[in-house]
Amino acid sequence: MSNHELLGTSIIAFSRSQKGGKVFHASNPATGKDLEQPFHSATHEDLERAASMAERAFLPYSALPAAARAAFLQAIAAEIEATGDPLVARVMAESGLPEARVRSERARTCFQLRFFAGILEEGSWIDARIDTADPSRKPSPNPEVRSMMRPLGPVAVFGASNFPLAYSAAGGDTASALAAGSPVVAIAHYSHPGSAEIMGAAIQRAAQALGMPDGVYSLLFAAKSEQQVGAELVRHPAIAAVGFTGSRAGGTALLRLAQARPTPIPFYAEMSSVNPVIILPHAMRARGEQIVAGLHTSITVNAGQFCTNPGLVLLGADQPADDFASALAARMSATPSTVMLNQTIKDAYAAGTSKRGKAAGVRQLAVGDGESATALFEVDAAAFVADPSLQDEIFGPSSLLIRANSREQMLQAVDSLEGNLTATVHMEEADLADAKILLQRLEKKAGRIVFNGYPTGVEVAQAMVHGGPWPSTSDSRTTSVGGRAMLRFVRPVCYQDAPAEMLPVELRDGNPSGILRIVNGKYAR
Repeated sequence: MSNHELLGTSIIAFSRSQKGGKVFHASNPATGKDLEQPFHSATHEDLERAASMAERAFLPYSALPAAARAAFLQAIAAEIEATGDPLVARVMAESGLPEARVRSERARTCFQLRFFAGILEEGSWIDARIDTADPSRKPSPNPEVRSMMRPLGPVAVFGASNFPLAYSAAGGDTASALAAGSPVVAIAHYSHPGSAEIMGAAIQRAAQALGMPDGVYSLLFAAKSEQQVGAELVRHPAIAAVGFTGSRAGGTALLRLAQARPTPIPFYAEMSSVNPVIILPHAMRARGEQIVAGLHTSITVNAGQFCTNPGLVLLGADQPADDFASALAARMSATPSTVMLNQTIKDAYAAGTSKRGKAAGVRQLAVGDGESATALFEVDAAAFVADPSLQDEIFGPSSLLIRANSREQMLQAVDSLEGNLTATVHMEEADLADAKILLQRLEKKAGRIVFNGYPTGVEVAQAMVHGGPWPSTSDSRTTSVGGRAMLRFVRPVCYQDAPAEMLPVELRDGNPSGILRIVNGKYAR
């Protein structure tokens, strides 16, 4: 098989499944026509084999030195790059995304694999801590205790619809789980199975080339109508944690399954976010036109199909705010319709904008042409606070302006917000007092607070937080992007009075790994 030949069957460790499941096709969203290659949904037997092999692979894989796992991630990135133009073409055919976006996303996918490899090589992410014994302590001696993070076990990963590469078969959840020492069983999104197969085969080749344990990675296919595949995987006793990116309905349903198991497991879901943007008065007067341009781009880029799309904009009710609303409406009305990722998203967007336009107190300021037309709405802050449905996410190029006639009204609107991935504040120095009051509230409402910028675009970096309070994610203490993403798939293990030969190398005297550790309360290398 070449680096891009499609077989349409699930990848089960180092082998392939049989053609026994329901047949489905990916669809080209630009034409509405099915693509030629058939894919076969995973059967119960496929899933059982993938999960069981992942469980068998866990002990040998988690015991590998960090350098070996880092080399594995580096090899995956190299294999993905070696797929060349056929991968780009397949992603474009399955998603309708432009070539530049696809190439950028592939680069990001490879970067984050190498990013986690670098974290493994540096080593301090395991949070090694050592408290030496004190036999002279009174009234009783204290023992020696040493601790570090250890992987949970096999992780189930659900591919996202809006990122066919970066949140897919070899995306961030897969990369961070493999880095943490956990095998992965991934489920490809039904919209782009071919893209996922090319990526999954790249992981398979890297695993075989480096002698990774058979079962360290599997990729299952499931038709849109075969939701029981994902449910069965979440319930499987071999699965120790789940990474999910998708709708609130889907995430909530799977979360309940994870919690209802005989042994509940961590379920990390990114689900729904409207990412409020707050424009303070002095910023409005100083940079109104500039903010209009940046906000318009943030709302409409890639047809607004980002989890960080700014769906709410809080501003005043004075003349500068009126001018701002008119200028943004003009830009939105002039924005041409673009291809959306799939028919389900397109239908949901049409239904969401139709419902929004009929809501009490809502005025429609702009609408473009076509099925995926841009839409801009406006509502008074009091009406917004009174109607929680106005916080429902509309996944697409749409936003709602919330007009507040006082600082008190703006604060009431902020206090009424659900949890979000991001919140943005545009401010000048003269807005500092109001911004400080807002910040205290926004820290409770969002995982990332942006100042004088726009929420779209999530940098893969050590300090990044891509998470937030419910319903943006199922656990606000975590992030799915950045260095802390690995911490979702590990837990601390403590070793008390352990013989030196029984300790992980990272906790041994002399620090043979050369990592940063906390020894008797002080950082030391």
